Amino acid sequence: METLSVSKFKATCLAVLEDVRRQKKKVIITKRGKPIAEIIPVNHQKDDIPLKDTLIFLGDIVSPVAEDEWEVLK
Repeated sequence: METLSVSKFKATCLAVLEDVRRQKKKVIITKRGKPIAEIIPVNHQKDDIPLKDTLIFLGDIVSPVAEDEWEVLK
């Protein structure tokens, strides 16, 4: 795992981010020798949609559920 000072990261930010993306490696950003951030590659999968196909619509989803019970409409 690579470690960079915050000033070095600031100067080479785009190149560091490209390396993280391309090489799938982690980079630790330090300030005065202490870690302050970790840059990790995104685990991007198109099929990773947590609630996809888990919802079923029954009836009209646009109109109010209890339209006849609304006081303002009386």
